[in-house]
Amino acid sequence: MAVVAQGPSARRRARFARALWAGAEATVTVGVVVLLLVVHQLWWTNRQAREGAQHKVRALEREWAEPRGGDHPEQGGASDEAAGEVPAGGSGTGGPRRDQGARPRTTPRWDQAYAVLRIPRLGVVAPVAQGVGKKGVLDKGYVGHYPGTAQPGEAGNFAVAGHRNTHGEPFRHINRLRAGDEVRVETREAIYLYVVDKGVAQTSPRDTGVIATVPRSTVQPSAGYSEPGYYLTLTTCTPEFTSTHRLVVWAKLTSMRPRTG
Repeated sequence: MAVVAQGPSARRRARFARALWAGAEATVTVGVVVLLLVVHQLWWTNRQAREGAQHKVRALEREWAEPRGGDHPEQGGASDEAAGEVPAGGSGTGGPRRDQGARPRTTPRWDQAYAVLRIPRLGVVAPVAQGVGKKGVLDKGYVGHYPGTAQPGEAGNFAVAGHRNTHGEPFRHINRLRAGDEVRVETREAIYLYVVDKGVAQTSPRDTGVIATVPRSTVQPSAGYSEPGYYLTLTTCTPEFTSTHRLVVWAKLTSMRPRTG
């Protein structure tokens, strides 16, 4: 049997073909890995976080339905603002007042879910936890309370953050909120109704003025408020799938009613 010897050009073509095949295999492998990462970020983290957040909401609701038998050990006694309903318009300087002998609330433990935030227009139902850390709060699909800002129903600014994309993305569509939309915040003591007033479409992540006691943007000084009141601030990243800027929505407290039992 005769053997045909390969010339230099044939060997070069064979090496090129093997290199081309290896490159194609590597490209396919990388593509599959990237696809799996995208699926994990866009689908799995959302599913996992939403299921965990829904479970936490149900757990809080069951806990609140139980007879109190005294002060709740983690949240403290009911605040005096929850002692009765506040009429609409109570969000300005003439809003709810503390009784002289009222007991202050205790600060929730770090990462502790202690409230539920509902945005009916968007179908959002999410637990609110103390702190804005990713691992302990935001990546679990929770809404995070900025430490140092007011608690629900208190004078000042109850400021919270939430993911816009992945990990449950509770604030995915808060850019769709309009003046007059309702946001409810529920705690063991009371249900607080806030009404969306205005916001900032885009500002710097370092714009701490938006979560100040009297919220006003330090980047866009014309955006915000000039008088003390009872405010709610929702913050998230913008544009979508980036963390370059922040989107801000402000609301005012209009009423509150205590939980029975």
